[in-house]
Amino acid sequence: MIIIKVPCSSANIGPGFDVAGIALTRFLVLHIDIDSSKASGAPLNCAITYEGEGEGSHDIDLAPDRNLLTRVALYVLRCHDQHGFPPQTSVHIKNDIPLGRGLGSSGAAVVAGVMLGNEVGKLGLSKDRMLDFCLMIERHPDNVAAALYGGFVGTFLSDLDPEDMARKEIPLSEVLPAPAGGVDTGLRPPVPPFGIGNHMRFPWSSAIRAIAIIPDFEVSTAKAREVLPAMYSRADAVFNLQRIALLTHALGQSPPDPELIYSAMQDAIHQPYRKELIPGLTEILQSVKPKTHPGLLGICLSGAGPTILALATDNFDYIAGEIIKKFSEANVECQWSLLEPAQEGATVTR
Repeated sequence: MIIIKVPCSSANIGPGFDVAGIALTRFLVLHIDIDSSKASGAPLNCAITYEGEGEGSHDIDLAPDRNLLTRVALYVLRCHDQHGFPPQTSVHIKNDIPLGRGLGSSGAAVVAGVMLGNEVGKLGLSKDRMLDFCLMIERHPDNVAAALYGGFVGTFLSDLDPEDMARKEIPLSEVLPAPAGGVDTGLRPPVPPFGIGNHMRFPWSSAIRAIAIIPDFEVSTAKAREVLPAMYSRADAVFNLQRIALLTHALGQSPPDPELIYSAMQDAIHQPYRKELIPGLTEILQSVKPKTHPGLLGICLSGAGPTILALATDNFDYIAGEIIKKFSEANVECQWSLLEPAQEGATVTR
């Protein structure tokens, strides 16, 4: 039995749009069993079962050529001249990450898929090489790097040579084996260049925990990107640059400085434009402050939303209750979780 465990992640921390992410303690877990003594009757030698969190989990496709996680694994295997899974491979997916809520559910699936391909194919890939494969599917490194490496990370995409740049934005459907083309589709997919992305872990104070307020509706990443402007003013760019430069250090200080962190978590790049997608967002971001909510350090949208991430050192129930109350005034129901950084990132147990 092989067990792969991948944490959820919160990206766009404060002013860190497409830059900063943190792995948190809700997990996607795979239980993999390979029994080559049995004749394989499953497509591509892989049978999938699923138990999952929240709305939409019953719609998860369990066909290995259509499920995101196993399609990613097939992509990794076929880049190494392996057509399918070893017979007979069984994959049980246990998912505690809410879908479409801004907690990195798709990023976790991509990381888990790459690790699944690495394990069943006995490929021996390093985490740095696995990141290259992840970034061929998921173009935003803040989620996948946080989930893969763990902790609080900063990321950027490398400047590649012209040939690699030409395929840098390959759509997911052109990279992964696609069911519409039959079982031979994607037999020779594009192999990732080396060093697509870069990451660095930042310090994180042991006093800080994360309150995730999770509304009962989804915001698609694509829709959340559509509302963003194509160009930004110099003032807005400088606003975020100044704050992310301080925030990456401020979150590692002990004791944490609430006023500094709160101010450093302000954003001018994405949150102002996504307020129409998330009822109550503007009121929450403007009214929930350290001075009025003791224990609070800072507050921001998690990823593309709709989850709100509040960093705090104390009074977690009170802070969560106040944010849920604000959402309730906008007729939005929520649940909440108290989370910690998942410092180990993605792990494998054999």
